[in-house]
Amino acid sequence: MRKPVFVWDAFVRLFHWSLVLSFGANALFTDPESKLHHGVGYVAVGLVVARILWGLIGTRHARFSDFPPDPAAALGQVAEMATGRRNAHRGHSPLGALMIYNLLLSVIVIGASGYLMTTLAFFGVEWVEELHEAAVLWAEASVVLHILAVVFESRRLGINLPRSMVTGYKDMPET
Repeated sequence: MRKPVFVWDAFVRLFHWSLVLSFGANALFTDPESKLHHGVGYVAVGLVVARILWGLIGTRHARFSDFPPDPAAALGQVAEMATGRRNAHRGHSPLGALMIYNLLLSVIVIGASGYLMTTLAFFGVEWVEELHEAAVLWAEASVVLHILAVVFESRRLGINLPRSMVTGYKDMPET
């Protein structure tokens, strides 16, 4: 038996899909030398800053205190997967939490290095450009892994995780 449980508030959902659009636009469609690329990058960083603030003062499952980075718990989740146990988490799972922190930090590094590339002091500086490119590649790989993990966990747990990020509700097993 399943029960819909409200998990993701409107801010978290709006943040998520806005970041998807802004990151996707810059990764796939905008010219890296254009003002549009820079503007969309600033929007992405602004979204992350707003999400960090919401992670401190927001609703229960939006707060960082609800999903602290915990490598031991993440390894426990891997062990669950390996042994076929199913433990559905109301908010972010331990592996999901690590991915969230990874993506937030990645966007900050991309934005900071991208900004530095527009300044007189760092324009054309090779290590800044390499950092920017490496951070983008890392974030792109992380996004692909995130999508694969969401599909895998949705199937494994029988919970449509993408739908929950649209509606705010997870269909949780009743205990």
